[in-house]
Amino acid sequence: MTYWKVRPYVLTTGRTRTRAPLLVHTLVSVPYYDSVFASGLLPEARTLYEHARRAARSVAELAAVCGMSLGVTRVVVDDLAAIDRLLIHTDQHNVDFRLLQRLRDGLRELA
Repeated sequence: MTYWKVRPYVLTTGRTRTRAPLLVHTLVSVPYYDSVFASGLLPEARTLYEHARRAARSVAELAAVCGMSLGVTRVVVDDLAAIDRLLIHTDQHNVDFRLLQRLRDGLRELA
């Protein structure tokens, strides 16, 4: 089955920046699911909303599972959070900076 995808600037209305920093490991979730709201979203935003509903997911995970670029995912997440449809978890105590440094170093080796 082929899904029609709209151009990224339609999803983001031309925006490339978010109101608050959204890192690749930032977790987001749906505080309360609204099927009527979901049915009114563009297919890509709906897919993201549906996946975040199941469990808290990182921005990078959502980008990968939804097939969207990281930049577009960040803007869509930011837009949904601005209207209280997504919850951005900002607890910095759970961040393993050693893991992030190893990830960064591994990506540099691949480049």
